Amino acid sequence: MNAAMPRTALLTLALSAALGGFVGMPLVAEAKPAAAAASVDIPYEEFTLPNGLRVVVHTDRKAPIVAVNIWYHVGAKDEPAGRTGFAHLFEHLMFQRSENHDGEFFEPFKQVGATDQNGTTNTDRTNYFQNVPTTALDMALWMESDRMGHLVGAIDQAALDEQRGVVQNEKRQGENQPYGQVWDKLTRAMYPAGHPYHHGVIGSMNDLNAASLDDVKTWFHTWYGPNNAVLVLAGDIDVATAKEKAAKFFGDIPAGPTMAQPAVNVAQRAATTREVMTDKVPQARIYRAWNVAQVGTTDIDQLDLFSYVLGGAKSSRLDQRLLHKDKLVDNISAMTDASQLGSNFLIMATVKQGVDPAKVEAAIDEELKRLIAEGPTADELERAKVQSRAGFVRGIERIGGFGGKADALAQCAVYEGNPGCFRTSLANVEAASAADVKAAGAKWLGVGDHTLVVEPGERVALAELPSVKPAPFNVPAVDPKYKTLPSQVDRSAGVPKTTSFPELKFPQLQRATLKNGTQVVLAERHDVPVVQFSYEFPGGFTADRGRKPGTANFTMGMLDEGAGQLGSLAFADAVESLGARVSAGASLDGSNVYLSALKENLAPSLALYADVVRAPRFEQGEIDRIKATWIAGIQQEKAQPNAVAMRVLPPLLYGAGHPYAIPFTGSGNEAAIQSLTRDDLTSFHKQWIRPEGATLIVVGDTTMKDLVPLLERSFGDWKGEGARPKVETLTNVDRPQASRVFLIDQPGAVQANLFAGQVAPSTMDPGTTRFDIANGVLGGDFTSRLNMNLREDKHWSYGARSSASNALGQRPWMAVAPVQIDKTGEAMKEMNAEISQFASGQRPPTDAEVNRIRNIQTLSLPGAYETASAVMSTIGGIVRYGRPDDYVFKRKAEIEAMTPAQVAEAAKTLDPSKLTWVVVGDLKQTEAPVRALKLGEVTVIDADGKPVEKK
Repeated sequence: MNAAMPRTALLTLALSAALGGFVGMPLVAEAKPAAAAASVDIPYEEFTLPNGLRVVVHTDRKAPIVAVNIWYHVGAKDEPAGRTGFAHLFEHLMFQRSENHDGEFFEPFKQVGATDQNGTTNTDRTNYFQNVPTTALDMALWMESDRMGHLVGAIDQAALDEQRGVVQNEKRQGENQPYGQVWDKLTRAMYPAGHPYHHGVIGSMNDLNAASLDDVKTWFHTWYGPNNAVLVLAGDIDVATAKEKAAKFFGDIPAGPTMAQPAVNVAQRAATTREVMTDKVPQARIYRAWNVAQVGTTDIDQLDLFSYVLGGAKSSRLDQRLLHKDKLVDNISAMTDASQLGSNFLIMATVKQGVDPAKVEAAIDEELKRLIAEGPTADELERAKVQSRAGFVRGIERIGGFGGKADALAQCAVYEGNPGCFRTSLANVEAASAADVKAAGAKWLGVGDHTLVVEPGERVALAELPSVKPAPFNVPAVDPKYKTLPSQVDRSAGVPKTTSFPELKFPQLQRATLKNGTQVVLAERHDVPVVQFSYEFPGGFTADRGRKPGTANFTMGMLDEGAGQLGSLAFADAVESLGARVSAGASLDGSNVYLSALKENLAPSLALYADVVRAPRFEQGEIDRIKATWIAGIQQEKAQPNAVAMRVLPPLLYGAGHPYAIPFTGSGNEAAIQSLTRDDLTSFHKQWIRPEGATLIVVGDTTMKDLVPLLERSFGDWKGEGARPKVETLTNVDRPQASRVFLIDQPGAVQANLFAGQVAPSTMDPGTTRFDIANGVLGGDFTSRLNMNLREDKHWSYGARSSASNALGQRPWMAVAPVQIDKTGEAMKEMNAEISQFASGQRPPTDAEVNRIRNIQTLSLPGAYETASAVMSTIGGIVRYGRPDDYVFKRKAEIEAMTPAQVAEAAKTLDPSKLTWVVVGDLKQTEAPVRALKLGEVTVIDADGKPVEKK
């Protein structure tokens, strides 16, 4: 579950992917599109059952899967005083058992290979979604209808107490992050007491703790009826089938009361206010927010464009002034967050160390006032519109999940009563003039903003909102217009069994060799007019051996900071004007340069892409700017519990001198980055970024016949200089003689983050797949042992997991659990016991566990390759690890034939007597209970992994 995201984060994600990407995506550019744009849309049909359930259907036959996405029109805004957090709590409760299914909601879905399954709550709605094989649609609809119509009888005190505990840890996990208290602070400041948006989505722990079983059941009866829901079915389905199945599974569920939605209340503020807070952060951050027009208005669409020009692009007004010219910030952005009752416009700036935040605030104010006074230029506005359309094109590739087509249809149906509202939004954007955008800014972004400055200092616990005695529920009578259909399902027979499954289909891989020696691998995908490229090179972080740590990643990150004849900002303009995306980076064993291009602009996009690969400028001014921001990023890593563990744990696992004994963030260290020279970067680029021995993976709307001439034009005459570098042989390291524990102090932390690590055989090892299945049983899934113990049974954690990253050398295996800090010792004891009992064979994998992980890994495959990105990722693994082209089929067959005995043998790969533990938390609360466990020698280290002397 992924609940209670701040509205900004959640709707940013949905709008950015599904409605054209207004938030936080780059814009600007000068070149004009090279060809006519392809027509894009999400066609749909809809109908309503007699009980009020609205059903929206979109047909997309590209994969044998159906997205089942249901939105209930209830969120935090609907919670009266004294009952805050109820909507989010119910999101959790609805993943528990129902009256006719005695078990976790996830379980039947795991057995059929469901993908993209989750649930979220925000201020305005609660949603649940999953993609299932077409043959499993009856099961999915049975489960969704059972929790809609048959949940209350299954909610008991134990379930309520369990999920309250999980929610408390979710709250702690959020607040334990740097800047983690900001959203609650902003919400309380932006909306007056009594406004539906004044309290956060997770709500008050006091209110949740005071909730009785009767309160919770009444809440369900009030809000979760079919007449307060929208069901979207998208994918391998038609409207006739949808009508039959919706009536069968949902038609007999009685309607609930018709609950009035709160009136739109933007709460535009009359005065400008500010506050300062401290937190355990390495640098100050400024948040400046306004309350602006609600979702579904022309104003919010125009403000989206305004936010692009102001701070949504690499060459936006704020970026040019504060990041490139004055060098006052390490990052800055502007965005909108559209919501039902009113939206927010937000500017966020991370201030460079040593810079007075007041100076940054003044510069932001100057640029904002200038844009309001002048409006955007014609070029700025056109570039924003191009990016809007490109974002929509990319978003509609997916039928389900966050921001997919089903999400877009559901969002429009719930908020605006029109599943096709995205068409109006896109039309508003296309029709907007510079004067319109200027006027929207002037109307909404004047007086009434609130500035919150977070400064480095102590973290002060955020007080709960005052608890009040809730008024009795006053639930209206059900409208007699709603009727039920005769029941067609015998629910006593249990969940429908899925007896057949779609066949796995993976695109045929076509190969060619360019004149420069590069191998081209093409997988054709003609679903959307987009082509993706990934130029794959050996090396990666391991190529830093003999160089300054972080060289590989830093060099790759510089490739698109100016290339060919264009400097950094001009290059960004050129790329974004084409609706393209270009990026580059390094990973443990390799590097890559990525391009996503609209088919209509493929040739000019490839020309820019070739410049990035072949002719990065590495201008000294840009190097110096990125250096400062990079070093600030390292300091941010050290403040984040997960990131600091990923910095210190690999060197502990592999030992000094090993190529993998580096921060797995790939960022190096401050001193190394500070000392990097232009020659260091050009040397790395010359040695490692070369066509010989490289592979160019292409996935998308093209053919080899059309593709090769374009590639030869851009890359055919490219040649590497000097001898090809030799990829270093990775030697195996021994595990420690005994388990050991390393503690990192994070004063004021409300959680302890627990990590247990160990080296495991390489991805190239013949037993890799068996070990992956064994890990799945232990911690690789929501339903695995670690999570079921620490989250669902003990409710000490919001989630525990384990995984082994792919690697040419020994893989790093890690088990991870953020836990409430007063349970540090008990949680480590439980983790150690689970690992020990599993690896030793004391509690070997059961038939049911192996079957569940087998199904997750194999039955999900027909839906796993819905997107070009997923196909590209799998081809990348085929290339890097020397796998055959039919690897996905061979792996599937191996898993299907795997026995519990083989999985039990693979579990012995782990040696629980030689684990390396890292615990990040407040040392005053973690050290004593950890030492009392006597798991091994205990050492206190700092964020660089160096021992800390006792004071």
